[in-house]
This record gives sequence, structure tokens and C-alpha cells, in this order.
Amino acid sequence: MSSTTAEQPPAAPEPGYVFDNDSVHAAGQHRCLAAAYDPFTRERLTEAGIGPGWHCLDVGAGGGSVATWLAERVAPTGSVLATDIAPERIPAAPGLRVLRHDIVRDPLPEAAFDLVYSRLLLRHLPERVAVLDRLVRALRPGGLLQLDDFDITYGPALLVPGAEAQRLYETFLEAKIRVMRRAGVDVAWGRNMAAAMRRAGLVDIDPRPRVELWSAGHPGVQLVVNTTRHLRDAFVREGMTDRQLAQVRELLTDPGFRATSCVLYSVRGRRPRDGEAR
Repeated sequence: MSSTTAEQPPAAPEPGYVFDNDSVHAAGQHRCLAAAYDPFTRERLTEAGIGPGWHCLDVGAGGGSVATWLAERVAPTGSVLATDIAPERIPAAPGLRVLRHDIVRDPLPEAAFDLVYSRLLLRHLPERVAVLDRLVRALRPGGLLQLDDFDITYGPALLVPGAEAQRLYETFLEAKIRVMRRAGVDVAWGRNMAAAMRRAGLVDIDPRPRVELWSAGHPGVQLVVNTTRHLRDAFVREGMTDRQLAQVRELLTDPGFRATSCVLYSVRGRRPRDGEAR
């Protein structure tokens, strides 16, 4: 798999959320995220006992798949507030309120929710520690915070068709980490969340890592394929060519491809009740 010289790369944007919500690939990203990670998210939230009468906040709700599931789960007496800086893709549902909201700048009600949930958001925010404190304050005493996020520093290929393909995949993973870091992403935030939640005053911290075997057709692999298109300009700025990105997509659809996923950490903690020792 040989490379070709890239065209002049586009000018680098200001640091910020790396995925363009206005991109034609944004809907595909939300669809792949839901297919890949909703089952684990729902499993964890079910374990937490989410049920009728709960009042929930989903921050950075994206395509709304978790928020709409929560609304069904807490019905008929509960409610869900789903917030996002670009909430247009969150569908309407009974018991679900959708709000355009910037979690860094806009206020949240305090001590208002039994559950606060967020997935793959705080790693993008340089203000992540301050935002975490804000999410904790939004919990009622005894309420639960669950954060699901990646550590993308791990995820090796296990079976690829030859040494050249191995080098290409490693080049792609390294470029992806550079793309994320240049945008201000904490690429290992997932494994740091449990300690951060404890420092924020939560108790009963319950971290759960998840690693999967990836093969062609796995929704996590389809998400990576979508990422090669969604972040094409950013990859080019990091030295990859369109030909190399096409070769990565070819590799990811090879029936013999096997890789370890990056690590998804699901971490849950509880706000102490009034008078409870931390």
C-alpha cells in the first residue's frame, strides 16, 4: 500500500470540538455510536436502577438515542432533559425535553436530577474539570452521575494482511491521536475519569472498562470508517493522503481484519446525601 503526495492541506481550525455537527457525516457518526455503544450504556444504566419517576439529564445528547431510551424507561412520571450545542438531531419523544445548551457557558439547575449522564463529551472540553463539578452540582443528594468515554491510546491491530497494512494501520492510529490532541482532546480521559469523579466529591465510584474484538462489519469499525471521512481534512493536515485513507477503509472492510477496540470506560458515582461522610 503505497502513499502519494497530499494536496495542500486545508488551514487548521481553531481548537474545539473536532467533529463538525454540520458535516454530511455527522448523522452517520451518531448512528454508528449508537449501534456500537448503546447496548453497554443501557446495561450500565439498567444496573443503576433507572426507572419510573427518575428525573434525568443527558448532556451532549448527540443523536438522542440514549435520551429517548431514558425517557421510555422513566415514564410515565419521570422526565429527561437532553442538551446539546446542536440539538437538531435529537428526536421528539414523550417525557423528553430538548434544549440547545453549551455546558461550558450556560447555567444548569442545581440539585435537580436523579441521574446525570454524558458520553464522549468531556474529553473534548479543555474545561472538563469545571464541567464535571457543574454536573455534580446538578445532582440531587444521592443522585448518580455516569460518564462513558474513551482511552484511544490503546487499540492494536491483531490480524492484518501483511507488514505494509500493519504500518498503515499504526500510521492511521498515530495520526488520529494527533488530530484529537490538536483539537484539545484528552485522549486518555476515560481512564482518568474515576479519579476525577472522586476528586469532585462523588462516592461509591464504580469504573467499568470495556474492550472488544473488532472485525469488518462491527459497528465500532464502521464508526472508524466514518471517521476517516468525517475528519478527512484533519487527517490530511497530519500528513495522511486521500489514498492512504482509502486504503485504511479497504483494510477495515477486509474479512480477515481483526483488532482490539479502544477502551471504553463507563464510570458511575453518587453524590453524597446531606450529612453523609465522603
